[in-house]
Amino acid sequence: MTGTVAVTGATGFVGQAIVETLLRSGWRVRALVHRRGLDDTLTGALETVSGGLGDAAALVRLLEDADAVVHVAGKVRGRSARDFRPVNADGVERLARLALARSRPPRFILISSLAAREPGLSHYAASKREGETRLAGLAAGSAMRCAVLRPPAVYGPGDRELLPLFQTMARGLAPVLGRPGARASLLHVNDLAAAVAKLLASEAEGTYELHDGTPGGYSWEDIAAIVAAVAGRRSGRRLMVPGMLLRALAGLNLAAATLLRYQPMLTPGKVRELRHPDWVCDNTALTRDTGWRPAIRLRDGLQPLLGPSGPRTNEGISNVH
Repeated sequence: MTGTVAVTGATGFVGQAIVETLLRSGWRVRALVHRRGLDDTLTGALETVSGGLGDAAALVRLLEDADAVVHVAGKVRGRSARDFRPVNADGVERLARLALARSRPPRFILISSLAAREPGLSHYAASKREGETRLAGLAAGSAMRCAVLRPPAVYGPGDRELLPLFQTMARGLAPVLGRPGARASLLHVNDLAAAVAKLLASEAEGTYELHDGTPGGYSWEDIAAIVAAVAGRRSGRRLMVPGMLLRALAGLNLAAATLLRYQPMLTPGKVRELRHPDWVCDNTALTRDTGWRPAIRLRDGLQPLLGPSGPRTNEGISNVH
């Protein structure tokens, strides 16, 4: 199946990768853009609609004659539930209602987060689960076929969240922010984009986790060893960061953000996410229902970023979904 696909969050790290993959797959892409435009090197059947998730007129234009919707837009920084819910829950509901109002509702793919598996950890995680729940409630009994993807931590070209951590490890210092023994799955952004294309080409419905194919995910030590190998140096000095220190820093950052009115990343909720012992995914259902298989393991994915010819600073790096 190809046709016209509407994409939100198209200018972010994940969104741009998805747009590029869908264009290569033969889709006509209509992208919602807010503040800044798409990469002008993208080629193919691409059009843009200016506006945000709160602009009903822009969303109607975005959905016009669309065969599918890929909802990527999300908020990852905030001080309270009031910061996350308008985008991660209300935004999903608004777009889904408009999609359902069409005579032929489009296929709807929601890019959620593995954090939604543990909604009690943070306002962010709760808002992502709420978005999933609202979509499922609206779609139940309707003609709109829906699927949800719950990616783990995503990295790759354009990442600004994980790359600084990988760069620190590549310089010889390996901070351990989580609990000893904790494990987490990872995913390259191009594999996530490929999963979206596979979902759109299938009839699959449901909620799917996905990862890079490494059984059992990675420990902090695994990641540090792979980074060191890619960077061509011995494993760095491990720095255990106590949970008490992280919580104190997060509390101070949240207080400063409240006073200075900025949107923080490091909050008490984010620390609870970092310290959670199990962020390991299972690809079984997604592979069974769509045929998707990951192609990029961590070592290969990091080579262009940290290898001898890769970037060593954040210069030229753009932001995430």
